[in-house]
Amino acid sequence: MSIAHRIKVQDVQVLSNDWYLLKKTTFSFLREDGTWQKQSRETYDRGNGATILLYDLARRTVILTKQFRYPAFVNGHDELLIETPAGLLDNAEPEARIRAETEEETGFMVRDVRQVFDAFMSPGSVTERLHFFVGEYQPGDRTSAGGGNVEEGEEIGVMEMGIDDALAMIASGTIRDGKTIMLLQYAALNLFKDA
Repeated sequence: MSIAHRIKVQDVQVLSNDWYLLKKTTFSFLREDGTWQKQSRETYDRGNGATILLYDLARRTVILTKQFRYPAFVNGHDELLIETPAGLLDNAEPEARIRAETEEETGFMVRDVRQVFDAFMSPGSVTERLHFFVGEYQPGDRTSAGGGNVEEGEEIGVMEMGIDDALAMIASGTIRDGKTIMLLQYAALNLFKDA
């Protein structure tokens, strides 16, 4: 159900357009009681993205990555962040983009992918909608070392581990990335439940 009729934008200011776009918007919102309430919010627009969990049912393994994330570091995470491969869409279709990103980051050519859901990861301030995929892999699907794009400052390690070990890393706090936790939980409930 559309709520566009409940929003009247008065002003939009660009606060920063360096790495991504940060705006401050002043608007009025029509409340349930019929009154208009003036509000302002900052939104960080980095575009939409996609992420994938590569899994091997027969061997009960998954592929994850690890890399330095400055925002996590300044918030007290003094380790590389363990994640599922992911990237911004950059005007591509989600499936095409996740295939390219997976090869760039992990070296794996993805044969079959399936989108399982999409989600807003931090809707209080970030506009990004993330498309979540899963795809089976076999060891022979790795065609390069991966590692990411050096020109973009990426230095990405590739990790293959058992699904049970990955789930235990969530419980221990070793895996703290939201998209990764969501995909691992999806895999436990839907992919590995009978394996």
